[in-house]
Amino acid sequence: MKITKIALIGAGDISGIYLENLTKLFKQVEIVGVCDLIREKAERAAQKYQISKIYDSMVDAFVDTEVEIVLNLTRPYEHFEVTKQALEAGKHVYSEKPLAATKEEGENLVRLAEEKGLMIGGAPDTFLGASIQTCRKLIEDDFIGEIVGCNAAMICRGHESWHPDPTFYYQFGGGPMLDMGPYYLTAMIHLMGRVTGVTSVVRQSFPTRMITSQPQSGTEIEVEVPTYLTGMLEFENGAVGNVLTTFDVVYQEQSRFEIYGSKGTLIVPDPNFFGEKIYLLRAGYNELKEMPLLFDYQENARGLGLAEMAVAIQANRRPRANMEQTFHVLDIMTAFQRSSDKKGYEAITSPFSKDKPMNLAAVLGVIES
Repeated sequence: MKITKIALIGAGDISGIYLENLTKLFKQVEIVGVCDLIREKAERAAQKYQISKIYDSMVDAFVDTEVEIVLNLTRPYEHFEVTKQALEAGKHVYSEKPLAATKEEGENLVRLAEEKGLMIGGAPDTFLGASIQTCRKLIEDDFIGEIVGCNAAMICRGHESWHPDPTFYYQFGGGPMLDMGPYYLTAMIHLMGRVTGVTSVVRQSFPTRMITSQPQSGTEIEVEVPTYLTGMLEFENGAVGNVLTTFDVVYQEQSRFEIYGSKGTLIVPDPNFFGEKIYLLRAGYNELKEMPLLFDYQENARGLGLAEMAVAIQANRRPRANMEQTFHVLDIMTAFQRSSDKKGYEAITSPFSKDKPMNLAAVLGVIES
């Protein structure tokens, strides 16, 4: 079994679940080194997960000949520069979402990767888990008929009440669409196909936010990005979608995601998770029916996309969480702002095509080639 060596850049909050899964669940990858601007974070990660190297700088990771893939877990506004430098050093990259903070940054990364013959993979990988893969099978097996449209919403009052360092959510590269939108839009295009255009209105509801979580409780945040976005999507197959993302609203439930077909409605679970419940309402029936999950990875399997990418590189094929997908999602997300700015329809020109569904694993944590 070929083991692909990984260098992790950014040992912040999200790194914990990656480290847990990449060192204990997924068998075809190995984290050989870790780097963080705050060295103590890298030291704690290395000690807890028995990682052999602590890099003094990310450049040290990029020139490490043992490393094949750089795992970019830095802040959203840092994704572009970290990924760019890793590609320039000849490394494949798997990045947390979003791919970059602007369409132009994303285009530069895709162009650079193509010029160098390298791959960029990217979060979210929740669409590879049991829930969304089961939803895909239900749609492709005609349980809801021809897709008519969809409606998705991520509604909350912001992250400053629970996150230990929430400022970056309100800075360049942040906001509810770039933060949470990737989960919804990735699942949406995986289930419904390519988006050809959007229309949107966005706003910044509050100029400042007050942190109430520890350890920064009482600190005021200057808001630099829109925090309320509502948009319409036109799909290549003729379907119409609606999406709402906001950090401004007190609401009972955070996630809503429904896909409408000629024969029924599919209640898609929160795409931020891997194995939540799915419900189906068919024409002629009066109640929702819970559908069984038919695929692997029902627990939090973050890192699945990276593990699948490592196998794809060895098999000389593109990964399922590939740069065409992550750039198409970035194009859509930033198009909402462009549409709102010009008060009109914004065409989406980036390509997107689905890859094959996940196979059932003979051994959990071992990805097929």
